[in-house]
Amino acid sequence: MLKLGLTGSIATGKSTVLEAFRSLGVPTFSSDEAVHELYRGAAVGPVGHAFAGVVRDGAIDRGALSRLLVAEPARLRELEAIVHPLVRARIAGFLADAEAAGARLAVVDIPLLFENGVDWGFDAVVVTTVDEQELRRRALARPGMSVEKLEAILARQWTQAEKIGRATYVFETSGPIAATRRAVAALVRRLDAPAGTSR
Repeated sequence: MLKLGLTGSIATGKSTVLEAFRSLGVPTFSSDEAVHELYRGAAVGPVGHAFAGVVRDGAIDRGALSRLLVAEPARLRELEAIVHPLVRARIAGFLADAEAAGARLAVVDIPLLFENGVDWGFDAVVVTTVDEQELRRRALARPGMSVEKLEAILARQWTQAEKIGRATYVFETSGPIAATRRAVAALVRRLDAPAGTSR
C-alpha cells in the first residue's frame, strides 16, 4: 500500500484535497478531526490535568485552551507532548486497517508534517499551496481568526517555499475547487496505474 502524507500551510486547501481523495474511495485520515475527537475523549483527562480550567461538560473547551496558549505560548510544547502521541497512535492504526482491507493508497493529513520532526514513513508527500495574499484572505475569514493569531500560526509553520521544496507532488489551489478535484483524480489514476504504465 502506498502511504501518502498531505500537508500545507494554513488555508491552502488541505481539507478540499483530502475530501477529493475521500470522494474517490481512497482511505483518508485527518489529524485535525482526530484532535477534535481526542478533545472529547482520551485527551480530556491529561490535558485537563495539565491546563486548569479548560474542561467544560466533559470535553476540552478549545476556546479556553486557545486563550490560555495565547497568554502562555511556551506551553504549546507541553500540550503537543500530550496530544501528538495519541494522534500518532491513531494514524498507525488507520494505516494498518487500510492495508489490511486491501487499500492500494491511503492519505494522512498532517498540518505540521515537516515541522514536528517525526519520521512518518510516508512513501510520498503532497503539499497544498496558494498565493500568500489568498492564504491570508482565506485564513482571516475564518471564525475567531485575527491578524495576531494568524501571525502566531504562520510563525510555527515552514514557509510555503520550504514545504514545496520537500514535496513529491504539489497542488496549487487558487483556482476553482473543481480544478483541484480534477488534479487529485489525475494523481490517483497515476498512482493506481500498474507499474510500467501511465494514464
